[in-house]
Amino acid sequence: QVQLVESGGGLVQAGGSLRLSCAASGTIAGINVMAWYRQAPGKQRELVAEITSIRSGGNTHYADFVRGRFTISRDNGKNTVYLQMNSLKREDTAVYYCYTNFGDDYWGQGTQVTVSS
Repeated sequence: QVQLVESGGGLVQAGGSLRLSCAASGTIAGINVMAWYRQAPGKQRELVAEITSIRSGGNTHYADFVRGRFTISRDNGKNTVYLQMNSLKREDTAVYYCYTNFGDDYWGQGTQVTVSS
């Protein structure tokens, strides 16, 4: 079992920044890919960014709509993955979810990000 707990969401003006955190606990040794997804009202959940383990090269992948603005990183010592979000736009408003697949799909509870104009 893996537990994922997100934090760091909130209300920010367009052009501002937020940093989301996702703390993983439980049976986490060996977890490879960790990712951030988001879901806006009335829309499907979509991948924002993902990162592999250091052992797998720490490779990152970004959705086109955030590339150059968002940065995903992970601190293995703290079992935490981060999403630094800069130059936020109104269309980034969504609930952001942390995700990993470690035998099963695991999701966090989500954290709301609201970007105002």
